[in-house]
Amino acid sequence: MTQTIIITGGGSGVGRKTAQRFIAEGWRVGLIGRRQDALTETAGGSEALVLPCDVSDPEAVEAAFGKAVAAWGRLDVLFNNAGQSVKSAPIDEIAVEDFLSLTSVNVTGMFLCARAAFGQMRRQQPQGGRIINNGSVSAHVPRIGSAPYTMSKHAVTGLTRTLSLDGRAFNIACGQIDIGNAASGMAERMPQGVPQADGSIRAEPVMEGEHVAEAVLNMARLPLGVNVQFMTIMATAMPFIGRG
Repeated sequence: MTQTIIITGGGSGVGRKTAQRFIAEGWRVGLIGRRQDALTETAGGSEALVLPCDVSDPEAVEAAFGKAVAAWGRLDVLFNNAGQSVKSAPIDEIAVEDFLSLTSVNVTGMFLCARAAFGQMRRQQPQGGRIINNGSVSAHVPRIGSAPYTMSKHAVTGLTRTLSLDGRAFNIACGQIDIGNAASGMAERMPQGVPQADGSIRAEPVMEGEHVAEAVLNMARLPLGVNVQFMTIMATAMPFIGRG
């Protein structure tokens, strides 16, 4: 039976690279994101389902997941990937509106999509499935001036741990991939220089998003009796070990 996956944030960056990898492997792929044109570009003429959706909107999330399940009959994997960041600044210089916008995607959106996937995986027969949450190395240690983003990624880790526990009774596995400096919109400034903990500005290495896509595929292929609970994949020489 052909495996099925929904990927949020599928219109760009890691989401797009991962979707294209799964499409190439013959999976049935559902693409969630705000911009239909970007999702269509990711699909690239394949049979991937384009599911325009604001992940912070409960009704839109339910409708998108419902459309995918109506087409496929079941959901095997969710890559809960959609996220955003805000400009680095001390907390008192970060607009409340920017914080709320970020958490609506990075926390509320993660919750809503996990909720929809978990409910479907619990109801379907045979029961079960896998949820892979996109965390970040910021789920372990912060960058300077990153309070909203770092808070949100610690919340993702809490979601992953709780779903891993709650999913046992329903054959639902949940793991997390923590990514460091994958080439994407969020990391485009890294090679030019970004703020460091000592106040300096230094360039940082990045890795290609295809490596993340391959890692997610390896996690998704595992039998449900096996789980990668947490995986960190990062540009080898980035300042992660030793920061924080």
